[in-house]
Amino acid sequence: MTDLVVLSLEAWDGVWRRNQHLVAGLLRTDPRLRVLFVEPPADPLHAARRRHVPARGKGLRRAEEQPGIRRDALWLYQPTKLLPRRLDPRVDERLAAAVVRQAKRLGFAAPLLWVNDPAGASVLEATGWPALYDITDDWVEAERTPAEHERVLRDEALLMQLCREVVVCSPRLVQTKGAQRPVTLIQNGVDLAAYQEPHQRPGDLPDGPVAIYMGTLHTDRIDVDLCAATAEALADRGRLVLVGPDALDPVDRERLEQAGAIITGPRHRDAVPAYLQHADVLVVPHVVTPFTDSLDPIKVYEYRAVGRPVVSTPVAGFRGLDDPRVRLAQGDDFAASVRAALPAVTAFPDGADPDVPTWGQRVREMGTVLDRLARPDTERATRSP
Repeated sequence: MTDLVVLSLEAWDGVWRRNQHLVAGLLRTDPRLRVLFVEPPADPLHAARRRHVPARGKGLRRAEEQPGIRRDALWLYQPTKLLPRRLDPRVDERLAAAVVRQAKRLGFAAPLLWVNDPAGASVLEATGWPALYDITDDWVEAERTPAEHERVLRDEALLMQLCREVVVCSPRLVQTKGAQRPVTLIQNGVDLAAYQEPHQRPGDLPDGPVAIYMGTLHTDRIDVDLCAATAEALADRGRLVLVGPDALDPVDRERLEQAGAIITGPRHRDAVPAYLQHADVLVVPHVVTPFTDSLDPIKVYEYRAVGRPVVSTPVAGFRGLDDPRVRLAQGDDFAASVRAALPAVTAFPDGADPDVPTWGQRVREMGTVLDRLARPDTERATRSP
């Protein structure tokens, strides 16, 4: 039996990202695998400051049943971060100890470690478990406080040094991280069958033409000014609809709503294809920064799968596409391009791309890396680079 501890940047919920797709796929293809999926800790003080209801972490629990996954194969754990790092310098050490306790509780004697959250360096330090570092965002390039930036630099340096395998999700990360040590490129994908089965129009979409953005609303990624200008430009012709987890501050959220944008909040992964299929145009109003250049946006694959017209800033993933359905635009030209694309001339499934890389392909690629990681050191030393 193979045991795997995954330190994720996202919770296991109805909004699936890379980690959930890959872990679920691995569990479905390997009957020997057991996974402890560690979610970001609950932070009651931070929640209270943002005027949310503070709550402790959900602790250890069995995941809800998933098709094709054995009942006891997937466990979830959400710890609690009681104090900020500036008040408790040992917070990461305490969180790491909590993860180790839960792994032992499940009988994970010598698991493999999959680190997606750089703060997971503390678990690697505490255990020495054979480790994989899966880099999906270059947090070194994100705008953070000096203290947070220094912590990320320290954690990533340790992971790059001690992890046996490093996986990156984008060609840009191959350049930046591959300059430091060998890395393996495993990009993102899509559940193609789900996206190419026709779905009914979601009931919460407004009547008339819609321009839809699918993804997390966070200023690390989206350009709030550009979104507001686009919503205003569509006022007499259609609506801008932003679908996904909302990490905006109240000021930005209010500004977008006053401009006419509709913010739906997150939608379950099973509902996402319907929103994309019924968009008249899909948009990517991202900021273009070294951080966004490190990404391999999952929406590249989702948007291709439904074949709708796309207007995007010249951001990684879309910038290099040779696709007549995709228009790159910035500034005033962005809003004008979205407006000109409404309404779409054709409806789904016209234009849907049957050749988009799938999560099934990516699961096989990650499985190969985990197989290498599980080999004894002596066997690993003999493999070709």
